[in-house]
Amino acid sequence: MVPALRYIRGACGPALGGFPGGFSSAGRPAPGRSWPLCQGGRPASTRSFDVVVIGGGIVGLASARALILRHPALSIGVLEKEKDLAIHQTGHNSGVIHSGIYYKPESLKAKLCVQGAALIYEYCKQKGISYKQCGKGLMAIDCPYTGIVDYRQVALSFAKDFQEAGGFVLTNFEVKDIELAKESPSRSKDGMKYPIVIRNTKGEEVQCQYVVTCAGLYSDRISELSGCNPDPRIVPFRGDYLILKPEKCYLVKGNIYPVPDSRFPFLGVHFTPRMDGSIWLGPNAVLAFKREGYRPFDFSARDIMDVIIKSGLIKLVFQNFSYGVNEMYKACFLSATVKHLQKFIPEITVSDILRGPAGVRAQALDRDGNLVEDFVFDGGVGDIGNRILHVRNAPSPAATSSLAISGMIADEVQQRFKL
Repeated sequence: MVPALRYIRGACGPALGGFPGGFSSAGRPAPGRSWPLCQGGRPASTRSFDVVVIGGGIVGLASARALILRHPALSIGVLEKEKDLAIHQTGHNSGVIHSGIYYKPESLKAKLCVQGAALIYEYCKQKGISYKQCGKGLMAIDCPYTGIVDYRQVALSFAKDFQEAGGFVLTNFEVKDIELAKESPSRSKDGMKYPIVIRNTKGEEVQCQYVVTCAGLYSDRISELSGCNPDPRIVPFRGDYLILKPEKCYLVKGNIYPVPDSRFPFLGVHFTPRMDGSIWLGPNAVLAFKREGYRPFDFSARDIMDVIIKSGLIKLVFQNFSYGVNEMYKACFLSATVKHLQKFIPEITVSDILRGPAGVRAQALDRDGNLVEDFVFDGGVGDIGNRILHVRNAPSPAATSSLAISGMIADEVQQRFKL
């Protein structure tokens, strides 16, 4: 039978896939191996880790990489609910390496963005990952430090680093429960205890000492599963992009951004060159009716009820009604978006653009309807809460800041868990 859990090598291309099982002398799988499953999908041995990272996006992978490079003797695993890594927010973003000029001075977001951009450029140079430092600004504020990169390629490189250092990635592992072991915790050869049980939707489980969650669009639900505070709630906002036709791409030489509205975390309609030579225009910002709803009519009743009942969305709508209506209008009518684009490049017409991809942003919202603009890290209390660190809100520019965020998370894990 094909195992439900797959081990992913993390490299791009044909290296992705499952591999035969095998164990190290400590009772854990040897690096580069999958966990063997017996008939019926039951684990052949208790799967135990010192630290488990929930979430295989760019922040989760960067954090796992930082932890194992700092603590090479620890057994560290990454759990990802999809069959592949970094396919949601990481795989649907604009690819911009932000400079940090938009963000509130002295905020954590501003500091981590500036640090992270420098680290991303250096990392890409070391790993031979293609990027372009194409700048931002034309007859306005010029920001030459802004660049572009394929962040999924960066995330997969993080995964490769992590696995080459001895880490493990388990895909097809959608977390359903996080609880204390009901029986005596499993013990490794040195007698170390693993009191936390993480179970997936198929009934498979792993045990660990400590947990770091980087669950993006599901960060509030994962926190609630662990018995921690579900607030701030995540509200999904879809951003639809347009694509400039190839014959018109000569009009855009670098990133062109408007001055953002300080009331919102969204940067407004802008021009974004891509590594493949295409030009993305947009995005708008409209409520998504599903947490992973990349199409306008994707719908989840549970996701919508959570947004309406548990978050402060209704208050946000009343406070910013005209803005929301304008975003919905732009989503429906290309001419409305083109009108905004013509403020920067008057030559662009409706016939020059095509509808393109979309992404969904995990935006934290408090119960008073306030957008949580900065990064939020917290834990909980009790036997489980004291062993968990939640990355609750990692909005744009989280991809740019990923290496800086991972260093901060590694510091917090080391201090909180006394590693």
